[in-house]
Amino acid sequence: MLKKLGRNDLCWCKSGKKYKYCHEEMDSKIAEFKRKGCIVPTRDLIKNEEQIAKIRESAKINVAVLDYVAENIKAGMSTAEIDKLVYDKTTELGGIPAPLNYEGFPKSVCISINDEVCHGIPSDDIILMDGDIVNVDCSTIYNGYFSDSSRMFMIGNVPEEMKRLVEVTKECVEIGLKEVKPYAFLGDMGEAVHNHAVKNGYSVVEDIGGHGVGLKFHEEPWVSYVSRKGTEMLLVPGMMFTIEPMVNMGEPDIYIDEDNGWTVYTDDGLPSAQWEIQVLVTNDGYEVIAW
Repeated sequence: MLKKLGRNDLCWCKSGKKYKYCHEEMDSKIAEFKRKGCIVPTRDLIKNEEQIAKIRESAKINVAVLDYVAENIKAGMSTAEIDKLVYDKTTELGGIPAPLNYEGFPKSVCISINDEVCHGIPSDDIILMDGDIVNVDCSTIYNGYFSDSSRMFMIGNVPEEMKRLVEVTKECVEIGLKEVKPYAFLGDMGEAVHNHAVKNGYSVVEDIGGHGVGLKFHEEPWVSYVSRKGTEMLLVPGMMFTIEPMVNMGEPDIYIDEDNGWTVYTDDGLPSAQWEIQVLVTNDGYEVIAW
């Protein structure tokens, strides 16, 4: 059982502030939502100011790496070459690529092309072609703190229907982001994402979602994009998670490559797109930490 803090005790978040000046009011609000039967975050999911500042430093590297990829990616490159760009730039800036050796993943970045939904493994044998749409998913560890974001890249002359998929998927993230605010729910964001995708004739992958991030690579909560308004975990200041819907041109069904155990494909072979941002819930809305 958590020790009951006095108002003049130091706050549990290790900010060094008295409880009454720090998290007392928020804890009271969370307790009220919990009494109503809502899913509420545990204290370990709420970052303090020092932790947030250190996560921002990790995110600076992650964003810089994706910027570097954007400057160099082109038709004719192998995905192994992009993996080397990511490794070299991340380490040059003092970071560690989080995917490398994570649960056996063999490379520094996930690169997913066309009908690959996510977790594509870079290879010398996979060459970017004119007309491809490509997701590059970077994650960085810096001084023990984690950041995570991904971008879509369109290679050369991409067909209009694939361009539209990429653009609408980005819109899904932007529309979902507007629903991130203190004492709203993760389901508010999830429903907004899902509705925009469906309105445009697409589907959203159900079995793979976003996640908490910052002190670990993957934390609670799991983040769904097929959820409903007023459901899922309560959002409170200090929570941090990813918004990263995987939007399919066709059906939402997927399968995992049996040979490598990682790469996820659309079941119908139609293209999929994904943008990922890392978001902090603030006292008055949100802050995008990595993009």
